[in-house]
Amino acid sequence: MSPAIAPKGECVVATKLLIVESPGKVKKLSQILGADWLIRASMGHMRELADDGEDSLGFELDGDRVNCRFVARGSQGKETIQKLRSAVQQVKTVVLATDPDREGETIAWHIQQALNLKNPQRVVYTEITPAAVQAAIARPRTIDQNLVNSGLCRSVLDKLVGYKGSPLLWKLQNGAKSMGRVQSATLHMICERERQIQVFVPQDYWSVFVDYAEGFRAYYRRDTTATTTEDAQKDDTTAPTDKPVQESERVLSEAEADRLVQIAQQHPHKVVEIEGKTVSRTPPPPFVTSTLQQAAGSRLRFVPEKTMQVAQSLYEAGLITYMRTDSVVLSPEFCEQARSWLEKNDPDNVPQKTARHRSSKNAQEAHEAIRPTDVFRPSAQLRLELSADEFALYVMIWKRAMATQCKSAQVRQTRIVTQSGSVFWQAKGQVIQFAGYTKYWNNLTADVELPVLQSGQSLTLVQAAHEKKQTQPPPRYSEPKLVQVMERKGIGRPSTYAPTIQILKQRQYVELTKGNLHPTVLGLDVDRFLQDALPDLLEAEFTAQMEKELDAISDGKQDWQRYLTSWNREYFAPALVKAQQVIPKHLSSNPVPRTTKTPDLSRTRCPQCKNYLGKIPSKKVKKKYFLKCVSGCENVVLFWSDRTKQWEQPQSKQPTDSQSVSVPTQKTAYPCPVCKKPLEEYAYQKDGQQKRLLRCSDSNARKDKKHEQAVYFLTATGWWSPKFGELPVTLSKQKAHEAES
Repeated sequence: MSPAIAPKGECVVATKLLIVESPGKVKKLSQILGADWLIRASMGHMRELADDGEDSLGFELDGDRVNCRFVARGSQGKETIQKLRSAVQQVKTVVLATDPDREGETIAWHIQQALNLKNPQRVVYTEITPAAVQAAIARPRTIDQNLVNSGLCRSVLDKLVGYKGSPLLWKLQNGAKSMGRVQSATLHMICERERQIQVFVPQDYWSVFVDYAEGFRAYYRRDTTATTTEDAQKDDTTAPTDKPVQESERVLSEAEADRLVQIAQQHPHKVVEIEGKTVSRTPPPPFVTSTLQQAAGSRLRFVPEKTMQVAQSLYEAGLITYMRTDSVVLSPEFCEQARSWLEKNDPDNVPQKTARHRSSKNAQEAHEAIRPTDVFRPSAQLRLELSADEFALYVMIWKRAMATQCKSAQVRQTRIVTQSGSVFWQAKGQVIQFAGYTKYWNNLTADVELPVLQSGQSLTLVQAAHEKKQTQPPPRYSEPKLVQVMERKGIGRPSTYAPTIQILKQRQYVELTKGNLHPTVLGLDVDRFLQDALPDLLEAEFTAQMEKELDAISDGKQDWQRYLTSWNREYFAPALVKAQQVIPKHLSSNPVPRTTKTPDLSRTRCPQCKNYLGKIPSKKVKKKYFLKCVSGCENVVLFWSDRTKQWEQPQSKQPTDSQSVSVPTQKTAYPCPVCKKPLEEYAYQKDGQQKRLLRCSDSNARKDKKHEQAVYFLTATGWWSPKFGELPVTLSKQKAHEAES
């Protein structure tokens, strides 16, 4: 609907006020609703719990009641409330159109309370399109108090845990800033994975295979002369899979691998079994918040926070449906639109019946999955209107949603079993016969196409060989993978995945290195303490059960105040008392820097304690890292020497008196890295050799400790300092002359 246009000379006065959360929606909604409407934004949360009372909680737990005090959220909250009050006085009708989730319902309630609205209309839409917005306006409802109660319970619960639990961490005096109900459970998963990696002991094994002249490779499966019950059980599980990388049953010694190769070389080979079948692969479900973050992470290299920021802008532009959802439901209107697009552009992919997908048990089924609002919108036009990131994410959402409405893919899977002597070998192949939905969303791996053979057919051996491999530790979590695990374990909800990971990074509990999350030393310390102090809060099942209780409150099956006061009385308050008792155990008498991640270990041992030294990254040394003892030995630091080709402890930073430093030979154009005054060049004797160095020309400044390492030594590649690295490329003679002048 276009904006209402007033006759010339007349002014249309708005009589209705629509309050949304984000100012980014105002322009689009104004275009849809016209001049009869004022559109204003609450800027998200306008109010929050006060920071007063016991422990600055802003609420009291009184028996089975929770007495909350809310205040404007900072100066912006006060300003927003004032502006909205002025807007309310200008209109006859107020409609609240905050986001369609529990948090949005709670914000609508806060708006009602702050503006003293008696009977505000509440409308909900999941896409900002004329049809959806007009339909929502035509069907207003009252605020859902059950959703509000659940939102209030979450706010009070999270503040209770954070404000009561965090002071325990402060007493450790290690730099820890906070703990949280979802935050700490998520950190625990990252730390547990890190400990698994640290204690992992790799095991060597051998993959044994044979290559045939007929054009395929087969891998060792079993030897009938050495079959054990365990081997037989393993062999029963060799059905075709989608696993992209094949290898043999693991052989645990090179001697056994050599024996199998010898059998393959000494005996003829023949086909003993051929199995081929076509299987259907159904389309994947449409995106929900967690799967969108995972796909954007793997395909677009977006971190979850960026994914949600870009999706928010697409939603506000009216291009996609609401992006915080855990429901895979698609509207009948969209399904009909997608089918129409396929009939016109890809008729061979129109199914008789589309695949049905189930949402998780706790999904909010009134919501819809993430999808484009109009599948017919030309991509050429959008490419011009959107940023590169917005366009890439939109196309990914479009393809995934369209794939859900297509036919299943047909995959031909083949398995060939061959035999030489007592040994059986196996080859697997997988070929996509009909692409189906994979034309839009390819999540299948085409393997190898095996040749057409006959059972009993003799084969010609080209080679038999083995390859040494090593078992790998479990991988660290990437951000998208962590979101997937959080969803599966029931930790948090769609709106909290990205903020939780972000706060762990801000608190310096984890670091992102090469796309994976590493716990810092501080993060590991915090988790270790909480394991002793509040172990239940770290367990995924415990946190997930709390989420279920919040869902029960949303459904009106649980009184939120009674639940919260009972939880505090029966679990949290006693747990805090016990937690105080473990603090002395975790106090460190010799604090160490706490913000670096656990370093990788080298193969060089500490000269004092004989433990492996850690690799400490540094841009100031040629090898990009130096070695340091991570077991507590003081002053054990080794640097790589190109001269001796080994790790050595650093030499004295400045020559001693016995090294006969001469008077400066000349003042250079190079500035001192500490005080920016010119460096002077000196000549001196060391080990019978003539040496040269640069140091600050200000003799008084050199007495300052900061100048102790401000020394450069002349090497084969130029001037170099153990602390400051290499000097820039030599200045031109002209510049040098100007500097001296």
